[in-house]
Amino acid sequence: MTETDLILEDGRTLHLYDTGAEGLSDPLTVFWHHGTPNIGAPPEPLFEAAKRLNIRWVSHDRPGYGGSSPLPGRDIASAAWDVGQIADALDIAEFAVMGHSGGGPHALACAALLPGRVLAAVSGAGLAPYGAEGLDYFGGMNGSGAASLRAALGGQAVKEAYEASAPEFVPETFTAADYAALSGSWKWLNSVVGPAMRDGPGGLIADDLAYVAPWGFAPAQIDVPVLLLHGAQDRVVPSTHADWLLRHLPTAELWPGPEDGHLSVLNSAGAALAWLRERAHQVKAAR
Repeated sequence: MTETDLILEDGRTLHLYDTGAEGLSDPLTVFWHHGTPNIGAPPEPLFEAAKRLNIRWVSHDRPGYGGSSPLPGRDIASAAWDVGQIADALDIAEFAVMGHSGGGPHALACAALLPGRVLAAVSGAGLAPYGAEGLDYFGGMNGSGAASLRAALGGQAVKEAYEASAPEFVPETFTAADYAALSGSWKWLNSVVGPAMRDGPGGLIADDLAYVAPWGFAPAQIDVPVLLLHGAQDRVVPSTHADWLLRHLPTAELWPGPEDGHLSVLNSAGAALAWLRERAHQVKAAR
């Protein structure tokens, strides 16, 4: 994997990750969208499956994380403009997108706002829009997560003050299945959290502000296949969010994980990657 910096049209820097296409037959590029708070390194637990499926990973640190410049006031839609410029710089015409947790909405933004370029999308344990009709946004959400997002509703200053005195991690945030995943194949997640917070909570604050603000697109705009992965026991993003997205995404299907939480749902990510490869091939062939 190579890491490089890209200077965007507005002068910002994005830190990129790219596993490359060398040795791959008819490669499919998949843009990975990381969770909150993570840096953007692509998911190592899926590298073996990606190689088997001839998938090239490209990803980036979202603005304010790692090596990427902040983008004050960014919304979810801004991810599409950044990814479009990355794809142009790497000469990638078409690609698929995949995100987990906070990365889910950003992956959906690309699918909605880059028509003709995105072939298919996967959103795992992703949020639905705040204020969406028919959704109890905070219902079933763990107390600390709900408090963090409620602080974001107060704006930048309120959110910054909250993070300055935020409580320590609450173990009950995750389920037993989540902890099993963290101690097993998905222990890799531990390696992308620390670097994301090394320079402070700026990236996390920007993410949370964007989640509860207007996204800049409607999920119903998406016209390519979308797979929703969601654990029924998720305490971070309740499964009702996936249910809402399913009702408002005509092209979506849901893979529910009856015993899964927020992290253990990633145990199905290898199968989801195979689904992504197949659907992307079908869409590309039909164009």
